Amino acid sequence: MNAANAPRAGVRWFFNQPPGLAILFLTQMWETFSYFGMRALLVYYMTKQLLIGQQQASMIYGLYTATVYFTPIVGGVIADRWLGRRRAVIIGGAIMAFGHFLMASESLFFFALAAIALGNGLFLPSLPSQIDGLYAKDDPRRGSAYNFYYVGLNLGGLLAPLVCGTLGEVYGWHWGFGAAGIGMVGGLALYVFGQRWLPPEAPLHAARESDGPADATPTHALRQRVMALVAVALCVMLFRGAYEQTGNTIALWADAGIDRDFLGLVIPMTWFQALNPLLVIALTPVLVAHWVRQARRGREPTPARKMAMGAFGVGAAFAMLAVVDASAQGQASWIWLALFFLVLTTGELFILPVGLGLFARLAPKGHGATTIAGWFFTSFGGNLLAGALGMLWTTFGPAAFFGAMALVAAAAGTLLRLLDGAVGRAEAGNISASATPAIRAPEHAQSD
Repeated sequence: MNAANAPRAGVRWFFNQPPGLAILFLTQMWETFSYFGMRALLVYYMTKQLLIGQQQASMIYGLYTATVYFTPIVGGVIADRWLGRRRAVIIGGAIMAFGHFLMASESLFFFALAAIALGNGLFLPSLPSQIDGLYAKDDPRRGSAYNFYYVGLNLGGLLAPLVCGTLGEVYGWHWGFGAAGIGMVGGLALYVFGQRWLPPEAPLHAARESDGPADATPTHALRQRVMALVAVALCVMLFRGAYEQTGNTIALWADAGIDRDFLGLVIPMTWFQALNPLLVIALTPVLVAHWVRQARRGREPTPARKMAMGAFGVGAAFAMLAVVDASAQGQASWIWLALFFLVLTTGELFILPVGLGLFARLAPKGHGATTIAGWFFTSFGGNLLAGALGMLWTTFGPAAFFGAMALVAAAAGTLLRLLDGAVGRAEAGNISASATPAIRAPEHAQSD
């Protein structure tokens, strides 16, 4: 253990976790607030303010959200090889904040989207890849670290539609976009002032040297891990084609397909998008406690089985909406949409944070940010697929469209279940390669 970091390693004032996790938690919370605050308004802004047609707006939405998750592929390599993770976070966050403020001008709309996507490429893989460096390899708290981090991500997602969405709907679109930019600046400031609690940045030349011989993993085991991660990534892309409809066609259905009256008041459209992160925060402790009990009895499902169950759960949520819309006389009650988010979020917690942790654990040494970027590549492919599928909304109609999304999610679940053996073998090989005396790791370890 590095003596300079020993006092910090013993500090436990954030849910019995290292204080560095609180810094990463809060930074991610405000970044998510800014991104989802803007995203909550995006489809409505395009269709209502810029007067872009639904099909084109859905495709732009899908392309933008896909690009946001494509740029981390390049950004992760840049962070690992040249900038280092801390500088990548700071530079990326600053570019993102600039992009949010550009949204104030309608003529700079596409430039603003490009700036946010580019900045995100540096920011997104570099922040969570610092989590593993806060713990020794045998620290029992490592397993819950990504669950706490995922809660921080969703806390920002909860606040975003309530603040940015409400400002945009009530006072004007640019007020909502401005609030998103302020949130990004706040998160960046927290990160800069909290750096003393973060793991030390390894010299970049040391990171490069660790790519090959320094990693004790045999070549065949490393290949096995990479192939397992690629297969899981492809399944998650398919899953996200359905899951990412929540900000696209589900938002359109919330506007036109449901009765939003509650005791004489009309519920704002964007508030429904706050249900997902709210339920993540509420359900995470319940699920973690359940899995801990299962683990003590030797009955905890493997990561691939958990992910398969999550995909089937999301499929069930869309199947429910298909039945509701087909049987509704006029507009359906908003209660059905709330129930949809309950089922969908439960499924999400079985797949997205579990997959994030899987990629972090199986990351080859010296490629932490790059491997995490690979996880976000699933979001790129999934959002691109979601945008393409969203173009079928008008052609299919809500009931048939939701039924099709149920089939897409169920197909992803079936494939993930078939991958259980391959993923289990990759994890077993990783544990064997890591069976060395535990020291505090200086580096290397991510969601919807």
